Amino acid sequence: MVGPNRPQIVLFGSSIVQFSYSHEGWGSILTDLYSCKADIVLRGYGGWNTRLALLVLDQIFPKDATIQPSLVIVYFGGNDSMKPDPNGLNAHVPLLEYIQNMKNIVLHIKSLSEKTRIIVLSTPPVNEEKIIKLFGISRRSNESSHIYSEACIKMCKELGIKVIDLWTALQNRNDWLSAHFTDGIHLTAEASKVVVKEILKVVKEADWEPNLHWKSLPNEFAQCSPTIFVGTDGNTPLNVADLDLDWQAQWI
Repeated sequence: MVGPNRPQIVLFGSSIVQFSYSHEGWGSILTDLYSCKADIVLRGYGGWNTRLALLVLDQIFPKDATIQPSLVIVYFGGNDSMKPDPNGLNAHVPLLEYIQNMKNIVLHIKSLSEKTRIIVLSTPPVNEEKIIKLFGISRRSNESSHIYSEACIKMCKELGIKVIDLWTALQNRNDWLSAHFTDGIHLTAEASKVVVKEILKVVKEADWEPNLHWKSLPNEFAQCSPTIFVGTDGNTPLNVADLDLDWQAQWI
């Protein structure tokens, strides 16, 4: 691997994770914010459910790895919560099995290291009308998404795992149906801003040692960084590593 070792933040889930670098996505925003502080590792697989995730869990998160992640952000549920297809051709997983699968996933990750932290993203809402318009048929519903979201939140609270209620957070504006989805399922840039805001809020407020908020982590090689700017007073030297860039200011 490329050194030196940094904190590692893993994004693990289905297409909401896989496409988190598309459309100015939440994964790309996190990578920008943590660029000199931690490595963002993408492990997202479109169309996957919790059954498939369990099949590869030991390969993605081996317990004997020399370096274990500092934070894992887990998302599964959108595919699990689909209404079952009569021919068994979709990714539906019954609710009780989904909850047990999620429990197995987070307990495995939690066991990796005393320093490994977890944030779970619950099942987000969907724009049913847009899905039908684009794909002609849909086995997704906002009602089912809500049921799986609530069950996931309850499970996480019982285990003491940090969880973000995406189903509620993404309905935080009147025009959320049009503003937050590219195709009725996947997230726009505006929706990704909501996800990042929620993640950073949890990270900032968590009683973790060390604190994993991007402003709390040191810049790598800051001691070597050049001082080539001055402050607004025209005299105070500013180190490049200490600059707060305009597009990052909203996330402080």
